[in-house]
Amino acid sequence: MDNNHPNEQTEYNLADDLNTLAQHETADKGHRVANYLIDNLLMQYVLGFASGYVLALLLLEIAPDFLYDVINQPPGTLKYMLYLYMVAIFNYLIYYTLCEKFFRGYTLGKLLSGTRAIRKDGGELTFKDAFLRSVIRLIPFEAFSGLGVEPWHDAWTNTTVIKSR
Repeated sequence: MDNNHPNEQTEYNLADDLNTLAQHETADKGHRVANYLIDNLLMQYVLGFASGYVLALLLLEIAPDFLYDVINQPPGTLKYMLYLYMVAIFNYLIYYTLCEKFFRGYTLGKLLSGTRAIRKDGGELTFKDAFLRSVIRLIPFEAFSGLGVEPWHDAWTNTTVIKSR
């Protein structure tokens, strides 16, 4: 780039991206497991209650017959399980997407373990990155992909989790 033209665009350089990523230390599996456990406990016990309550209020307004039918079902029936599954999907999408985007790659688990999610080029997650990471987490057995080299929600979105402290 000519120093006389500071607004000139530079060419893409793969070496710069690799250098940016090399500046960060990737989180180890122990940190990743801690993140998973903390975040899932939070979602199951705190967000599960809160979002289940909000979803029940919403269903009371738009589909009261369905809600009363679910409430009167014994646990384990299809309608009851579908309701719980809707709450869980809502929690995953909302919690991970909003936290990872608006808290600059942090969730409660990542904050407590000293890690954060970033793009592999070193940039912060976009809304699309955070949302796709959340959707991919819903794939059955996706959590087990973390036992390999890289979890699917990282590999398929060109993101990674790094140590932040």
